Amino acid sequence: MGRPVVHWEFMSKDPAMVSDFYAKIFGWKVRHIPQLNYRLVETGAKGEMRGINGGILKPEREGPWPGNMLFYVLVDDLAAYRKKIVDAGGVIHVEEQEVPGMGSLSLFTDPEGRMNGLWKAKAAMSKKKPAKKAGKAGKKKS
Repeated sequence: MGRPVVHWEFMSKDPAMVSDFYAKIFGWKVRHIPQLNYRLVETGAKGEMRGINGGILKPEREGPWPGNMLFYVLVDDLAAYRKKIVDAGGVIHVEEQEVPGMGSLSLFTDPEGRMNGLWKAKAAMSKKKPAKKAGKAGKKKS
């Protein structure tokens, strides 16, 4: 059995603002749970490259949290999402970079400077078998 990633979290100084940023760009549904000081994020994880859900919270202690998390969001149009990110207050750091045989990516930071990525998968090859050519029946001449 593998060890899949099953959840992600962003530590944020302003969880409401960060939640709104990602909801606006990707259409994620964010449910605030005040008693836990937590925002549960539903990414709409479906399809061939099934994604995961996560959460956004404000740490109870001051100071920076060590490390930064980078994850990639599957999109169908890198240019359109880069525009959405800039319009929502984010910054693009890598416009588009191809990963040969796999797809393309872009990197951006959200309004708090958190780096993340956009991923556009290479179009899957058709899984249909090629149609057989109709055979020509040999005719004898009389």
